[in-house]
Amino acid sequence: MTIRVLLADDQALLRGTFRMLIDSAPDLEVVAEAGTGREAVRLARTARVDLVLMDIRMPELDGLEATRLITADEDLAGVKVLVLTTFESEEYVAEAIRAGASGFLGKGINPEELLDAIRVVAAGDALLSPAATKALIGRFLAQPAPADRAALPRLDVLTAREQEVVTLVAAGLSNDDIAERLFVTPLTAKTHVNRAMAKLGARDRAQVVVIAYESGLVRPGSA
Repeated sequence: MTIRVLLADDQALLRGTFRMLIDSAPDLEVVAEAGTGREAVRLARTARVDLVLMDIRMPELDGLEATRLITADEDLAGVKVLVLTTFESEEYVAEAIRAGASGFLGKGINPEELLDAIRVVAAGDALLSPAATKALIGRFLAQPAPADRAALPRLDVLTAREQEVVTLVAAGLSNDDIAERLFVTPLTAKTHVNRAMAKLGARDRAQVVVIAYESGLVRPGSA
């Protein structure tokens, strides 16, 4: 199955470079390009894409707001957003994840890592950020969020095991890592993760991390 990608970047030269790279992979295809945030939202709705590769600094509508509009649209529930930017500040990492992005990468990433990141995010698996920014996500998500804390999903809908799994997801562990930690099979670990996501109404593992920190279940260093 081919993963259909929308490139959203205001620099045409960079879009061309990314298009050549992505189209070189047999399982990936760039189906549309956007030079503004508004165009990215429109094309996400019309081009039947699986993933949006989104720059943060976009004209008309910045990449963070465009991400919010895409991830909040029920008709685009299956569309993932991978933020790719030269601005790897701590605030941007946290805001991108809060906006609904499933991944955050710097433009200095090597080509193979970028292609792998697209595949991981499109599959709905964990790619929260490069390893160097995981601690930053925890630090900033632990601060008070602009959203009403009372509106967060209730954690008491989770079993004790599912809460344990959520803390491990928030620590950046993969299903295989969780399985090893809990002495269960990877399939069992994946089942626990999927059930927790469903109960919390989370689109993907990145949203599980947001909920874990903003609800207070996990604090920096505790996971």
